[in-house]
Amino acid sequence: MNKVQLIQRVAKEARVKKSQASRSVKALVKTIREALRVGDKVSLSGLGTFKVKSRKARKGRNPKTGETIQIPVGRKVSFKPSFSLKKLIRLSTAPVAAPITPPPLPPAA
Repeated sequence: MNKVQLIQRVAKEARVKKSQASRSVKALVKTIREALRVGDKVSLSGLGTFKVKSRKARKGRNPKTGETIQIPVGRKVSFKPSFSLKKLIRLSTAPVAAPITPPPLPPAA
């Protein structure tokens, strides 16, 4: 489901115009983004919790050259689904989309 489909679904469920649903969805996304930007945790009952986690500096490898590089400290967004969402997904009988498999690599010369 993309943003347009989400807006259509919200409009139908809430029985409001698409323009009102669009403003609501955009406001929700903007509010969550802003809260995460300043380091707040966002918990939505029945859905889950978004939070920002710190990542330590670490060593990595440049895949092109094989050279060891230092990866700096960073931050990442984490999402932990709620128990009720996990239970809903676990018990769901809806078909799951097939995983996307990359095309095979050509043989090495």
